[in-house]
Amino acid sequence: MAIRSADHLRTFIANQFNAHCQLCRMPIESKLPSLWCHHCHEHFFQAIARCESCGLPTLTPTPACGQCLANPPKWHRLYCVGDYQPPLSHYIHQFKYQKKFWHASNLAQLLVPRINSTPDLICYVPMHWRRYWMRGFNQSELLARSIARSMRIPLSHKLFSRTKATKQQQGLDREQREKNLHQAFKLNCLPKVKHVAIVDDVVTTGSTVEQLCHLLLEAGVETVDIYCICRTPEPSDRA
Repeated sequence: MAIRSADHLRTFIANQFNAHCQLCRMPIESKLPSLWCHHCHEHFFQAIARCESCGLPTLTPTPACGQCLANPPKWHRLYCVGDYQPPLSHYIHQFKYQKKFWHASNLAQLLVPRINSTPDLICYVPMHWRRYWMRGFNQSELLARSIARSMRIPLSHKLFSRTKATKQQQGLDREQREKNLHQAFKLNCLPKVKHVAIVDDVVTTGSTVEQLCHLLLEAGVETVDIYCICRTPEPSDRA
């Protein structure tokens, strides 16, 4: 098998030690690098009605749900693979906290086929240097790298920087998240493009990506899309 990139190499090595589907444990027949067999791979593409604007589940597919019509997000469209629940959440957790970097390529390949609009530039949610030092990598950057390579779109590593070491967003409601993120990001240069996509691993309230959208729109960008693996409802919406 030809190894075309570092992401493919990581997946190839992982598959040599585990040539069975990580969900059903059946042998993986595909010659392409994958964590899943064909049948389990198709599981991730089960049709679920979503709002194209916010990405949350709806009764029927719609360009904008009632919430988005009443209070439109700053971005144009949000693309996601699914909700933050097993088995998808399991791979996100392994990716972020167990340093299974090869999951970036596999997760990106679940997202890319859903994207039907081509941006001029792809970027990602930046991480403060202190957290980067502690974790050793930025999961959104690795996802963005795989997505950009697959879509053959330029990737910017220096468009944004995180100027404030904010506390973890997990467990905070929308108002608390917005306060936590106030003036936490900086736009380092003016993008000379009209359509930008921002990559994050999980979007909950959207407070983080909205901050970045605001900076881009102020700089003259006309369209901003959000690419994420999981879209989960706000904490107050959970049962």
